[in-house]
Amino acid sequence: MRKPDVSALLGLMHRRPWLFAGVSLGGLALAGALLLGIWAALLYPMLPDLDKVTDYQPRQPLQVFTRDGVEIAQFGSERRVFLPIERIPKMMQDALIAVEDARFREHGGVDPIGIVRAFVANITPGGMRQGASTITQQVARNFFLSSKRTLDRKIREAMLAMKIEQQLSKDQILELYMNQIYLGHRAYGFGAAAQVYFGKPLDQLSIAEDAMLAGLPQNPGYANPITNFDRAVARQHVVLGRMLATGVITQAQYDEAKAQKLVIRSENQVAVHAEHVAEMARQIVYQRFGEQAYSDGFKVTTSLMAADQQAAWAALRRGVLDHERRQAWRGPEDQEDLGDDTSDDEDQAAQILKDQRDDEDLRVALVLQASPSQVVAVLATGEKVTLSGEGLRWARSGLSPKAPDNLALRRGSVIRVMKADKGGWTIAQWPQAQSAFVSLDPGTGRVRALVGGFDFTRQQFNHATQAWRQPGSSFKPFLYSAALEHGVQPATVVNDAPWPVGPDGWNPQNDNGQYDGPISLRRALAKSKNLVSIRLVQYIGVDTARQWTGRFGFDVNRQPDNLTLALGAGSTTPMQLATAYAALANGGYKVDPVVIERITDAQGKVVFQAPPPVPLTEAQRIIPARNAFVIDSLLNEVTRSGTAARAQATLKRPDVYGKTGTTNDAVDAWFAGFQPSVVAVVWMGYDDPRSLGSHESGGGASLPIWLGYMSQVLRNVPVHTIDPPEGVQEVNGEWYYNEYAEGGYVTQIGVDDAAGAASGASAPEGASAPLSPLPAPFASAASHP
Repeated sequence: MRKPDVSALLGLMHRRPWLFAGVSLGGLALAGALLLGIWAALLYPMLPDLDKVTDYQPRQPLQVFTRDGVEIAQFGSERRVFLPIERIPKMMQDALIAVEDARFREHGGVDPIGIVRAFVANITPGGMRQGASTITQQVARNFFLSSKRTLDRKIREAMLAMKIEQQLSKDQILELYMNQIYLGHRAYGFGAAAQVYFGKPLDQLSIAEDAMLAGLPQNPGYANPITNFDRAVARQHVVLGRMLATGVITQAQYDEAKAQKLVIRSENQVAVHAEHVAEMARQIVYQRFGEQAYSDGFKVTTSLMAADQQAAWAALRRGVLDHERRQAWRGPEDQEDLGDDTSDDEDQAAQILKDQRDDEDLRVALVLQASPSQVVAVLATGEKVTLSGEGLRWARSGLSPKAPDNLALRRGSVIRVMKADKGGWTIAQWPQAQSAFVSLDPGTGRVRALVGGFDFTRQQFNHATQAWRQPGSSFKPFLYSAALEHGVQPATVVNDAPWPVGPDGWNPQNDNGQYDGPISLRRALAKSKNLVSIRLVQYIGVDTARQWTGRFGFDVNRQPDNLTLALGAGSTTPMQLATAYAALANGGYKVDPVVIERITDAQGKVVFQAPPPVPLTEAQRIIPARNAFVIDSLLNEVTRSGTAARAQATLKRPDVYGKTGTTNDAVDAWFAGFQPSVVAVVWMGYDDPRSLGSHESGGGASLPIWLGYMSQVLRNVPVHTIDPPEGVQEVNGEWYYNEYAEGGYVTQIGVDDAAGAASGASAPEGASAPLSPLPAPFASAASHP
């Protein structure tokens, strides 16, 4: 055998070193590739099955919607809106592919060209660092692997990517990626991110907004528009550049998108505030399905109407804050020691306010400077605001140099501020009173709006459905309804005189302490005369009146079995009261309130469906139609000339009906009323029952909230004239049951005997009080044969 010529080989190495370097490197590369191949061959059988991607079951939160499709809440650790690939706009797909994996449609899961390009970019001085992972590799990592940057993980990732490409189409892979990827702020997938950052569905985004979202996967915590808007915009410009370079958009589209000013939704911004209803829905689904409720994609459709709900929430908030403005200044929420050095005020404020609960109306702020004429404060967002003049009037007592410590407004005070109606900022304080609102469709019982309290984050108790409170005079129409069936008519005269104090010491009074003597039932309800109600209930009998109210859905056992029943001294909830008023609004029929319409699973299968509304027939009748009609005429008088005259005057329409209610010492303030298409009830009070204030009442505290709501929902709703049913007649401007049109009804109660004796019957003309003209919404019987 011939021996190798070592000297010749050494000579060649000396003359051509690059050749041997190349051979050596090639040999090493070949050996490395061989080792990687062996490693890959050993790893391949150990790769996981692809069930997670071939049978994709994303964790989907519980979603709650209004009847008209507006989302009001999500529950679950992952916020996700799953969208099939055909429902993901092509521009959104193309934007993502342009920046994440331009050759996605060409490669087989691993892109050698992309690897080389990333390698060159990463070693080039001043070059932008790039990743080489394809979209398919990212799917493999997100579903099967950890994020550790090891060689073993990268090899597994590449092999899984190629395996995925063998079993799934490109569209299927892209669908997985665009629904699974984390994009910041609990948003998983682009459908959820569109809602989180822009407050609208993915198919409504502009090119600029698509580009913003497409830039998030690289680092969603560092460069999302809520956390750091400037970084997010910089990343968006990179995406737009890639979209232009790859031909996804034209130069004109690029210029337009780059110039568009984006409006980012704040973390606390909610399209519709319905937190108490969302919690009702969550509890129902959890009771049925346990922990699956938060991951299996259940969807709850409520009966709420989005516009109604937001109008109710805004009106209630405004009403409670107006009540709070009538209270005394209670001082700052907290006091911090900022020291005299103002150079680090910004950092100190950020630290102090970051854990304070902010509010979209009552903004938390830290006082930096304070004098009797001006206060400078910084909001949790870092914005500085200045308060002066009228904006400080409420807190003047705290700006005096001699102000007590609990009231003093000083540097370091943590306060609340809010935007003033006429611009600028004004001092505020978190309200202590609570309120509740519920409205429903009187024909179906479907709840249109429900607000359970001023702020759900601070008080989860649902005052609309759970708060049993005394209804006061808002209960009187149901007692009057009972009286109509016992010979009493609107023209009946009842003595409004002081009650003779008996051995029990009971001494009921009218709210204003004034007594009008003999007064018609119509005027008595309009003026909310307590002594008239007491004599009325005494005449028909406490138990008779009590049982009659049960027809309207009141819990009879919660109503007193004595004459305090006449003053609304029992208990009801706003929801129960609204249901009772619905029977007056719909002509005397019982309806059951419905809040949850439907529950479906992630596949759209209905797992619960509320019974559809049933036609109002005699089977649902709880009081005679003529009884409801006459009571409605009395309630219309209340809003025309009585304690709620502000209602018709404000709304400038005659077809509104209702009754104020104020309990002893103004502990509870109510307004319950309706227009024939919608019933609404408002309550205000303290959780620990105490007076709302010596000058507070249902007409002053709750009626403005009702009006704020009705002014919105009755826009463009035509005036509704109530036609008289069979069995009633109008005589001399007053309504009577037919059998009493010419006499025979109870004309007087307690006029001759202050204890409440009833006199005999006479003709309607014998009524002692003059009758007012018939309210406009009530058509004359003569005009409707």
